[in-house]
Amino acid sequence: MLLAWPVLIGFGLTHHSLHWLLPLMALLLVLRLRQARRLRGPMRYVIQCVALAGITLCAASYLLKAHQWLLLYPVVVNLVMLVVFGGSLWTTMPLVERLARIRDPHLSSAGVHYTRRVTQVWCGFFIVNGAIAWFTVVHGEMQLWTLWNGLIAYLLMGSLMAAEWLVRQRVIKRDAE
Repeated sequence: MLLAWPVLIGFGLTHHSLHWLLPLMALLLVLRLRQARRLRGPMRYVIQCVALAGITLCAASYLLKAHQWLLLYPVVVNLVMLVVFGGSLWTTMPLVERLARIRDPHLSSAGVHYTRRVTQVWCGFFIVNGAIAWFTVVHGEMQLWTLWNGLIAYLLMGSLMAAEWLVRQRVIKRDAE
């Protein structure tokens, strides 16, 4: 659902069909919120915050009959991710380190340094992506909004994940030697 949000919103706005789509999207987000409550680990709260933000935007859009609220969802998701990842930098164990320790509980000092740096890189990504998502909302052109938030942002996120995975393999290999 999160991946399809821009496409669904773009379709709903251009075909004037949000009157039935909004309650359906809100219901799916409520189900996602309930499912997230059963999860364990650091991503539980991220999923809950994002679901609550989506529910709030759906409700605001439906009640106020101002569907531009829905366009803010990618901005809010980036903001939530920035707060979670960035906030974790002020704790003893940043989020990426917590995720890494699930797989390797005895993370080396080089691995700890690396995961802190990766957390910072993700924060930079969320800042840039959120700013561009905001620009697409303010600019007001649906094609641009859908292109960025429904395709380009996901390609960039996937590229960052792949690049990080490749670098991590080198770090792990170098650390093992």
